[in-house]
Amino acid sequence: LEPFRAKGPEQSPEPLPYLQQKGEKAFDINLEVLIKPENSEETVVSRSNFKYMYWSMAQQLAHHTINGCRVNSGDMMGSGTISGPTEDSFGSMLELSWGGQKPLKMNDGSERKFINDNDTVIIRGFCQKDNLRIGFGEVSSKLLPAVELKF
Repeated sequence: LEPFRAKGPEQSPEPLPYLQQKGEKAFDINLEVLIKPENSEETVVSRSNFKYMYWSMAQQLAHHTINGCRVNSGDMMGSGTISGPTEDSFGSMLELSWGGQKPLKMNDGSERKFINDNDTVIIRGFCQKDNLRIGFGEVSSKLLPAVELKF
């Protein structure tokens, strides 16, 4: 990913000394989030970029381990929500729908304030610069209805 290094956002207030960093510590990774209602076509609901992460993965790892929390080879680290500067680059349904006040219009005409039962959420990512493209594929998950508890 070296060709896709990018400058991250300005950090204010200045982070604690062990979290300070210089140079291009972010990565220019294009991300898109789609919602696919059951038996319908998918709709792109967000286009963002990993370079908008306020805390770099190196900073997150440093913070995670500063008090002795162990990290081993193969451990997975999640970045958290990645929200960009524009409304179409927000990273959560809470932001995208303005807390449910502005429903998102799906391609099938339905609306979403939040993710519905049986919706599939798809995230796709790739880096692209000049004639070089690195695709990360996609990850998807279907929201199943809650199990009814019978007492």
